[in-house]
Amino acid sequence: MDYETYVLSKKERVTAWGTALIITWGMAYLFYKNVVIMLLATPVAFFLVRFQKKRWKEKRYWELNLQFKEGIQSISAALNAGYSIENAIYEAVNDLALLYEEDAYIIKEFQYMLCQLQMNQTVEEVFLDFANRARLEDVTNFVEVFITAKRTGGDLIRIISATSKNINDKIEVKREIKTMITAKKYEANIMCMIPLGIILYMWASSPGYMDCLYNNAFGILFMSVMLVLYIAAYLLCVRLTKIQV
Repeated sequence: MDYETYVLSKKERVTAWGTALIITWGMAYLFYKNVVIMLLATPVAFFLVRFQKKRWKEKRYWELNLQFKEGIQSISAALNAGYSIENAIYEAVNDLALLYEEDAYIIKEFQYMLCQLQMNQTVEEVFLDFANRARLEDVTNFVEVFITAKRTGGDLIRIISATSKNINDKIEVKREIKTMITAKKYEANIMCMIPLGIILYMWASSPGYMDCLYNNAFGILFMSVMLVLYIAAYLLCVRLTKIQV
């Protein structure tokens, strides 16, 4: 699997397109109250699907990163117990099976590594292939350290143990940051819903009060500016709550 390429499953495709169309049509009707404009806005759903696809890909990267941390810790423990690196990978698969489902990314990757090793590929080639497909900083750093230690005859057990600890510390920092900003994300989502709620409230409480903003040139221009500002504010909220470690 090339983790940089995310292919939507049938269920995800239906979910993404269904949600995107509901949001696109709902926003268009809320800001313009015009069925024609609502239908003309349909292509915008394509960008929302891409946005959702990007979020799912980021989620997959995060899950792979967490699973890789557990996998390296299992390999490190097996090496400390006296296993060779090849047998350590096999033992890691058994350990990971207790933590994750059979279709977990890291279990599939380690099983694939074992198959590659049986086809007489070296451990360095196996890990390098995984790093090239995963494109994760932690994976790349580990593989570079591992290959260097393997070729120079370094203390592989100590190096993998130290690298595992560094990866674990980094992921724990990421986890703490995610926990800290979760509440802020909820607040940002609520704030983004308030303008839409105000429009709906005006529709319900004062029918006809906002008619001057619909189906005329000035109203369309004004609501278009408001929509652009609303989208810009939402994207700014997303950017501010996205912290890279």
